[in-house]
Amino acid sequence: MKKILQLSILGILIASCGSGAGDSVASVLEGKDVEAIRAKRTSINQELKALENQVKLLDSAIAELDDNAKLPLVSTLKVASQEFNHYLELQGDVMTDQNVLVYPEMAGTLTRVYVKDGQRVSKGQLLASIDDGGLSSQLAQMKTQLDLAKTTFERQKRLWDQNIGSEIQFLQAKTQYEAQESAVKQMESQLGKSSIRAPFSGIVDDVIKDQGTVVSPGPGSEVFRIVNLSNMYVEVEVPEAHLANVTPGKSVEVFFPVLGETVTSKVRQTGNFINPGNRSFSVEIPVPNKNGKVKPNLTVIAKINDYSNEEAILIPQSVVSENATGEQYVYVTEENGSESELISKKKIIELGKTQGDLVEVVSGLSNGDNIIVEGARSVRDNQLVKVLNSETTMNN
Repeated sequence: MKKILQLSILGILIASCGSGAGDSVASVLEGKDVEAIRAKRTSINQELKALENQVKLLDSAIAELDDNAKLPLVSTLKVASQEFNHYLELQGDVMTDQNVLVYPEMAGTLTRVYVKDGQRVSKGQLLASIDDGGLSSQLAQMKTQLDLAKTTFERQKRLWDQNIGSEIQFLQAKTQYEAQESAVKQMESQLGKSSIRAPFSGIVDDVIKDQGTVVSPGPGSEVFRIVNLSNMYVEVEVPEAHLANVTPGKSVEVFFPVLGETVTSKVRQTGNFINPGNRSFSVEIPVPNKNGKVKPNLTVIAKINDYSNEEAILIPQSVVSENATGEQYVYVTEENGSESELISKKKIIELGKTQGDLVEVVSGLSNGDNIIVEGARSVRDNQLVKVLNSETTMNN
């Protein structure tokens, strides 16, 4: 019955746009009158729209009257609210504030180097010694003079306490003792520069100068590189559009592609300056380094949780369609008085953030709605459909 009606419709179309209409179009084209051609085109479009409406009415009648009509077969998904976490994925580098070059503070020859590459050292540990050029001998003499000045001052003070001697003698002895004491401290400070010590606990990454090398303060005279691998952090540049969502305390998944490992951390600090060059701000994320595999400048992928919704409705992106006006929509099924047959309904929806193959529906759907996931492209609004399979869960 359905095929007979379709053939009848086709006959109507041929009769309407047959030889008479064709001759009319040909004659209009021969006249080469633009306005007449446009008028004819408008007339034909109106006739086509009228015929399309008649076809839709006939299709509806066929669907209603023909018991043997084949219904579209679809699969549905029952949506339910669930927790949704969106992550901003960025590339960054591993950094450490304790990665320094150690320079000498005085000129001289490296007389001893006490450490080697890869050795773990403690803060203040002696790394190397520089020839002091006789400063230690001078210090010894100055300490001897200090002892004499101290003895003289103490004796003069006892006499002065007994009202023996002049005040000027007491003051001279005191001044000489204090001056010599200050000179000894200055010499000790100067002599201390001949010892190169670790500024913090860490690992000697590189012994740059060998024993016997002449060194001096300034660029190009670095002696050691020391790195502390325990206090590492990741630094990433976040676009300014995410300024309100990326804040201290936000959870982060840090993936090390080279190591194939992922660690969980939190945003420790966000920058207070927007880089005018790339319109971004810096973010620091501490990372543990228990096994020592994480190295400075290692590339990482940081996934920062910039949005969370405990009651989000998620659907596959593949089922979302868009109409001519830019609106997104999906089809849902509603009861039609029959357990085996349902009716499809178009729902205009508003989308939120996406994560993987899923997208958040901000409005347009409710808990319990059954959306068509398979066969969605082949159904129309208010069309009878037959559900083959229905799922009730969706994993984020």
